[in-house]
Amino acid sequence: MEAYDGDMYRGWAEYVVYGGLPLTVTMKMEEQKISYLTNLFKETYLKNIIERHHIEKTQELEDLVNILASAIGSLTNPPKIEATFKSTIQSTISLNTIRRYIEHLKDAFIINKANRYNVKGRKYIGTPLKYYFEDVGLRNARLGFRQVEETHLMENIIYNELRSRGYTVDVGVVEKRGTDENGKEYKKQLEIDFVANLGSKRYYIQSAFSMPTEEKRIQEKASLVNVNDSFKKIIVVKDVVNVTRDEDGITTMSIYDFLLKENSLEL
Repeated sequence: MEAYDGDMYRGWAEYVVYGGLPLTVTMKMEEQKISYLTNLFKETYLKNIIERHHIEKTQELEDLVNILASAIGSLTNPPKIEATFKSTIQSTISLNTIRRYIEHLKDAFIINKANRYNVKGRKYIGTPLKYYFEDVGLRNARLGFRQVEETHLMENIIYNELRSRGYTVDVGVVEKRGTDENGKEYKKQLEIDFVANLGSKRYYIQSAFSMPTEEKRIQEKASLVNVNDSFKKIIVVKDVVNVTRDEDGITTMSIYDFLLKENSLEL
């Protein structure tokens, strides 16, 4: 916040729309930010990829970027993306081309990925996985600032913050077993938004935009309470709340504390 002259609430409102690129933060007018980010994405990032890799079907690359931008925080993989091309764009594209373009986007620091990790089995799961944008302002610019969904963008921002602190970040999967009301045994997979690792440190982190009811709180905690190890479990909410720790050992904190306090994971 040192480079920003507003309060943290206004800072968040702007950050979630325009991202955190240094030059963007210094601009005062919304029109300036929109123009800068839109041109930067198209004339610098995409143009460099197209020229460096001699891409002729540029519309395929642009369509792929749009699909990924619309699906941040959602599980996907090349076959799903291929199906989206067919159903939504009425276009065909090979799986190899999709994989190659995704690698180009990663190499250009436009996107990054989070693999799925089986917490109890202690092993990685194959696809699907999640992709996040390195800067949410660039993501929003790509979509013409039409899909500014704060819930998904908050998740993307948490991912980026963890990465900036040096953590490797995966999507956690934990299996829950139980018996339903009819006495029938069941098992289902629950998702933990992020498993963050750095050396011997590990944190399980859930992004929950808001938990206005006890039912919602139970829902957000479900995956965390099914992890049996002693690593810290955290729920990050958009609401302004005091940092608390409940009877299950789960810490709840606001996105403001998470982002602005360097030791937020230790609170």
